[in-house]
Amino acid sequence: MTELVAADIGGTHARFALARLDGAGNVVALDEPVVMRCAEHASLQMAWESFGNSIGRALPRAAAIAVAGPVVGEELKLTNNPWVIRPAMVNEKLGVDAHVLVNDFEAVAYAVGACGADQFQHICGPDQPFPDTGTISVLGPGTGLGVGLLVRQAKSHLGAADWQVLPTEGSHGDFSPVDSLEDAILAHFRRRFGRVSAERVISGPGLADIHAALASLEGRAIQPMDDKTLWALAMSGTDSLAAAALDRFCLALGTFAGNIALAHGAGGVVIGGGLGARLADHLPRSGFAGRFAAKGRFETLMRSLPVKLITHPQPGLYGAAAAFGRKQP
Repeated sequence: MTELVAADIGGTHARFALARLDGAGNVVALDEPVVMRCAEHASLQMAWESFGNSIGRALPRAAAIAVAGPVVGEELKLTNNPWVIRPAMVNEKLGVDAHVLVNDFEAVAYAVGACGADQFQHICGPDQPFPDTGTISVLGPGTGLGVGLLVRQAKSHLGAADWQVLPTEGSHGDFSPVDSLEDAILAHFRRRFGRVSAERVISGPGLADIHAALASLEGRAIQPMDDKTLWALAMSGTDSLAAAALDRFCLALGTFAGNIALAHGAGGVVIGGGLGARLADHLPRSGFAGRFAAKGRFETLMRSLPVKLITHPQPGLYGAAAAFGRKQP
């Protein structure tokens, strides 16, 4: 049995939990996470030490860390988070003997590979299991927008299926509007940001700019509010403009998910991310499914793909621990 600290470092929150792996590297236990605001700690090391203090015991000497950004180079600069992580110094700074660093949606893709069928909720397409072989696209919005890729391989002569995970930065491709209203939304974003990636629009902060763009088109003044308040207002459906912004958000997410599935040659799609979980009941009632399938000559193919939401309460932490089990010798 191996005990380790699993960490999921996002743009807004850092989550830590103790995890245990069996001799084959499978995650057999994940403790209740401790959640911290990244802005309240100067670095990963400071947050790590705060986690150790909170559980009141010496931390294990192994770490599995998922970070919101590409895991390449001598310095990892996280997306939407000022922390800088130097992989070569992780063992020394955190007091561990072994560690694994993965992209945050790489971790979610590891969770998809390790979770059973009961950890997924049907969103659209055929309500059937994912295929045993081929690719599964994993994506979802939160503070940013993440994309990962799970590749399922055929069973070996010993009867054991295998799979691997590939990290991507697919969310930083250009946002693609598909109607005149989204053309106007894109123009609003361009005035503020210049280049507009998919993540600029399909993420927690993006809703505010969609909201502002629609208000401008309607000639309506809006009151300043933080993202949390706007999301709550949009989800409640009590404000027509906020609700319209959320509808547009779901449409754009559907278009993006379909684009990623085509690019990956996917046999299925999994939605994750903090906002993906919040939208679990809303997505099936939105225009997401129609936009996902609206790919012209490929519409029949797109309608044949199962799209599901991962329901594990901590897929980033669970996936980081699963990555440690598969990456460590």
